[in-house]
Amino acid sequence: MKLVVDSGSTNTDWGFFNTGSDLRAFRTQGINPCHQNIDEIRSIISNELAEQLDGIDLKEVVKVYYYGAGCATDSICAQMSALLSEFLPNALIVVDSDMLGAARALCGRSEGVACVLGTGSNSCLYNGNEIIDQVPSLGYILGDEGSSTALGRRLISDCLKRQLPESVSREFMERYSLTKEIIIENVYRKPLPNRYIAGFAPFLHEKRNVPEVHKLLIQCFSEFFTRNVMNYHKPWLPVHFIGSLANSFSAELTETADSLGMTIGKIMASPLESLVEYHNLPD
Repeated sequence: MKLVVDSGSTNTDWGFFNTGSDLRAFRTQGINPCHQNIDEIRSIISNELAEQLDGIDLKEVVKVYYYGAGCATDSICAQMSALLSEFLPNALIVVDSDMLGAARALCGRSEGVACVLGTGSNSCLYNGNEIIDQVPSLGYILGDEGSSTALGRRLISDCLKRQLPESVSREFMERYSLTKEIIIENVYRKPLPNRYIAGFAPFLHEKRNVPEVHKLLIQCFSEFFTRNVMNYHKPWLPVHFIGSLANSFSAELTETADSLGMTIGKIMASPLESLVEYHNLPD
């Protein structure tokens, strides 16, 4: 049995399969070793994942392909591999970045620009086999342009700074039972503020036809293109997107790309099934 894992900051998808057989997929909360310690990640696997498995014996897994948010250095990849081996003792474990997973799911064996838009954002230039260039994401404080966190941050700021119609701001604050003090408490004094901020993105999707909200969305996505994608200097290549946010705002992404002279390729919500297809070949 093989296991493909696609782990973001909000959700982690676990796909168990045998070559040529059906996929059995499970979901836990997100795993990001940059934001969580080893004990927290171990708890997610031993509790959330284990209670769902229903007859799957982890000792039967012989190969693991783990693509994870935050797995950007050799040391972090080694830590994740060691942790996974505690639960998968008979498996050969390969840990790579979620960006490589996205590129393989989106581009397969073809050249292209692959992008992730979810809680965070990232991009790379892919030659059909490996990542050959990557503008750094820099996380939710220094980067993550166009992500749910970036959109949520802009929404909160625009509401409190009176940049949106008063009716929209009032509805937002009332729906989520927010005050300025509650927002400050959650953003600056509680753990995982990026998840908290990203959680407001669905409100923008609901209000995306309000002119001021539409303008906000286009500005945020334009910033993603200009600060990331356009720096690969390959305007003729298709730009592919993966992630829940990209899937929800596909029309706005396409509008933004068209205005910048770029071409959108595939847009998919999750890479898991495409990654299983990529790896569902005899070794």
